[in-house]
Amino acid sequence: MATYDERLRDVEAEAFRTGRTLAEHGEQLQRIGEQQATAFGNLANAVGAPGDRSITQRLDTIERVLFALARAQGIDPDEVD
Repeated sequence: MATYDERLRDVEAEAFRTGRTLAEHGEQLQRIGEQQATAFGNLANAVGAPGDRSITQRLDTIERVLFALARAQGIDPDEVD
């Protein structure tokens, strides 16, 4: 049977691992948030004001932005049905 000190050490180690994992997830969420902000800014620029660009040019830009966002998040847009 584990002693009190051993159990306490195990609990502390688990708490440390959990804290580190949460911090890593927090950093990952922050990067995704930054990528999304950039993508939506690019999307807004792609749409632009009426008459700036043809609808075909706008849709091409929107597609590139969405593909870049997907790739940044580890999704291959060519593999998605």
